[in-house]
Amino acid sequence: MEGNLLIAVGRRKTARAIVKMTEGQGKIMINGRPLEKYFPLVTQQQEVIKPLKVTETDGKFDIEVKSLGGGISGQVDAIKLGIARALVKYNPDFTPKLREFSLLTRDPRMKERKKYGQKGARKRFQWTKR
Repeated sequence: MEGNLLIAVGRRKTARAIVKMTEGQGKIMINGRPLEKYFPLVTQQQEVIKPLKVTETDGKFDIEVKSLGGGISGQVDAIKLGIARALVKYNPDFTPKLREFSLLTRDPRMKERKKYGQKGARKRFQWTKR
């Protein structure tokens, strides 16, 4: 990789994404696979490149992502946050624009833990009178 390397981390639920950005032709590789192969749905692909579209830097960066844990939607949001944070490192002037579309906000929602004496986090065991 040539040029200045920007590294940022994005998280969502249990998914983590380590994003490495360099100036280039706009190639996006996730876990060694192109974006179209890793996320076959167009809506997921659009969600991943949203920070690039908002800042009008689409096609200016080569992005290499290592995505770990979680499910598909968690990874999509983790990658999106990682790309947004890397863009802010590249140019801090992008911050208001990315904030406007809430692309710099980490979604804090996590799975609630199971409690003892219960079937799940909230669900109780069935009560029987006799």
